[in-house]
Amino acid sequence: MPFNSSPLLLISLFSIHLRSAISPHSLFSSRSYSSLFVPMAPFLDGESNHNTAGAGTQAPPPPPSRVTVVGSGNWGSVAAKLIASNTLKLNSFHDEVRMWVFEEVLPTGEKLSEVINQTNENVKYLPGIKLGKNVVADPDIENAVRNANMLVFVTPHQFMEGICKKLVGKIRDDAEAISLIKGMEVKKEGPCMISTLITEQLGINCCVLMGANIANEIAVEKFSEATVGYRKDKEIAEKWVKLFNTSYFMVSPVQDVEGVELCGTLKNVVAIAAGFVDGLEMGNNTKAAIMRIGLREMKAFSKLLFPSVKDSTFFESCGIADLITTCLGGRNRKCADAFARNGGKRSFDELEAEMLQGQKLQGVSTAKEVYEVLNHRGWLELFPLFSTVHKICIGQLPPSAIVEYSEHKPNFSIVGGSAQFF
Repeated sequence: MPFNSSPLLLISLFSIHLRSAISPHSLFSSRSYSSLFVPMAPFLDGESNHNTAGAGTQAPPPPPSRVTVVGSGNWGSVAAKLIASNTLKLNSFHDEVRMWVFEEVLPTGEKLSEVINQTNENVKYLPGIKLGKNVVADPDIENAVRNANMLVFVTPHQFMEGICKKLVGKIRDDAEAISLIKGMEVKKEGPCMISTLITEQLGINCCVLMGANIANEIAVEKFSEATVGYRKDKEIAEKWVKLFNTSYFMVSPVQDVEGVELCGTLKNVVAIAAGFVDGLEMGNNTKAAIMRIGLREMKAFSKLLFPSVKDSTFFESCGIADLITTCLGGRNRKCADAFARNGGKRSFDELEAEMLQGQKLQGVSTAKEVYEVLNHRGWLELFPLFSTVHKICIGQLPPSAIVEYSEHKPNFSIVGGSAQFF
């Protein structure tokens, strides 16, 4: 008999449901009746874990995730502040946030990690900003990561290979990672993204987070956006989003790790070029042209290396937004401006030490790494801006050369690439 042809059956089922509200034990004692209500479980409580295999029993929730931030510079300290505010609010995370600190002795003779724990403030790299009382600075990297199953890497990219070697065999088997690091390693076999380095060395999945994120502005809670790039597991990407997202820091997931990471990496090279323009007082029209050409080369380089990179990624926060903010106000632009004003007579190492108070430039080293890839693959003439930036940085060309090169119309058939310029 069809279900909808029997009013008596409907009434009978309603009667069963009504009795269960009065005496739930009479309903859940029967496996056949309890199965009627299993499909309703997801609507009851989005945060609960329901055991649909049993007779209505509730599985214990998973233990809260433990987070460690590997790095404590300017951006690392801001990341710890963002994360710490959320771990206190969300039951799925343990309150305490460990932050690995490369130990330094301050001019006062005190150790940086001890001062951070005493004052709740990174007095060297983020002075005046409270990190959250649940942030614990730890100078022992092995101890800092020991219990964590969510690892946030945010250090200068040139240090990452050494850090990974220290952590081999020291992290949990179920650990997940995310990289906030903008840069790449260049090896004989070719370029290696930092997320790939982490995955290969530590044997764990690694997402990335990039965006238009000047750390000092986020520290004082000015509105900003960021992009989480993930490979396959959207569930873990959404967990990272929960960990970072706040009312003033909006995070969105994108299934394109290489695209998101390369945007964050290559924009620093373009920012160096923008700084040269500013230092030579060439004006906003010239700077806009350099930024457009730079974005074009960013897209072409990314798609030549990884044809899977999505065009849409360049219009996320990690793409054009990050490029704009870095070319207007980042540390790479600032130091390149000073380099050009001094006619290239003061080295970037000297300017970095004087102007950044212990922070590291990424654009100069990334320009060198990109140049090595272009030279090795015979692509130099296809990327005149990237090539020129490196040559200016090492003194082969004067800063004014940033607008003196001639653009080449690329012919991608000679390199077998699939990228298209816009």
